[in-house]
Amino acid sequence: MNYVYSFLYVIVRLRNSVAHFCYYGDRVNRKKTILDIQKMKAAGEAITVLTSYDYPFTRIMDDCGIDVILVGDSVGVVFGGFDTTLPVTVEEMVYHTRAVARARPKALVVADMPFLSYQTDLRDARINAGRLVKEGGAEAVKLEGGLHVAETIRAIADMDIPVMAHIGLTPQSIHRMGGYKVQGKKEEQALRLVDDARAVEEAGAFAVVLEGIPLKLARQITGELSIPTIGIGAGPYCDGQVLVIHDILGLCEKYSPKFVKRYADAKALVAGAVSSYIDDVRKGAFPEEGHSFS
Repeated sequence: MNYVYSFLYVIVRLRNSVAHFCYYGDRVNRKKTILDIQKMKAAGEAITVLTSYDYPFTRIMDDCGIDVILVGDSVGVVFGGFDTTLPVTVEEMVYHTRAVARARPKALVVADMPFLSYQTDLRDARINAGRLVKEGGAEAVKLEGGLHVAETIRAIADMDIPVMAHIGLTPQSIHRMGGYKVQGKKEEQALRLVDDARAVEEAGAFAVVLEGIPLKLARQITGELSIPTIGIGAGPYCDGQVLVIHDILGLCEKYSPKFVKRYADAKALVAGAVSSYIDDVRKGAFPEEGHSFS
C-alpha cells in the first residue's frame, strides 16, 4: 500500500507542477487585454508602454515583453516630419495601426484618435473609433481631453470599445496651451486636472495618460483613481510609463524633452551602415559574386 500512496503522491505533485508552469507560462505568452492592465495596477506591477508605427519595431518590442503598444498620432512628427500632430488623418492612423496589428503582438494595441476625429460630434467619434478597431485592428483607442470629452469617452465605451484617456499636456491642444508647456503648476490648474482625471474614470476610461504635469500632482491623481495612470513627463509615481520609440533610440531630432531618456544611439548605427554601403558600391566591393545569380 505504501507504494500505491507514494505513486499517487508523485502524480499529484507532478500535476500541480505542470498546472503551475502552464498558468505562469500562459500569463507571459498569452494576449494582454485591458483587464490584465488594470490588474497590474492592483498588484503594484509597473506597466510598460512604447509607441510603434510599423511591423518591424512592433515585432522587436513585443518579443522584449512590452505590455502596451501605442500607435500614437506622434507618428506625424517623428515619422511624417510634421511640426505637430494636428495634420495626422484617420486614414493614416488606420494604416499604421494595421501595420502594427499584422505583427500579431501579445501586447495590448491602443490607437490614437487624431485631431478632428472625435471633436465634432458623437457620431463621428463612434465611427472613427470603430474604424480604428475594425479596419486597423486596434484593441482600444486613446483620445485627449478631460471633463469636456467625458461624454465622448462614454459614447465610445458604450460601443464596447475600450478607451484610454489623456490629460495634462495634450499635444492636440498646442495652440490653446501656447506650446508644449507643463500643465498643473498653478493650484487652479491642478484642481482642474484632478477633476479631469475623475471625469474620464467615471466616463468609462480603462486607463489615463498623464503628460507633462508635476510629479506630486501625478502621484495624487494616481492615488485617487482606481484605473491605471500612464505617465510621460509626469514623474515616477504613475502606474506605468510611455515613451516614443524614436526618442529612446535617438532617431528624432525635432525636439528633446527633459523627460526622455535615450537608451541607444541608433542614428550613429544607421549612419555607419549607410556610409559603408556607399563606400562599398563606389569602390566596387559590393555586390560580389556571392550576391549575384548565375
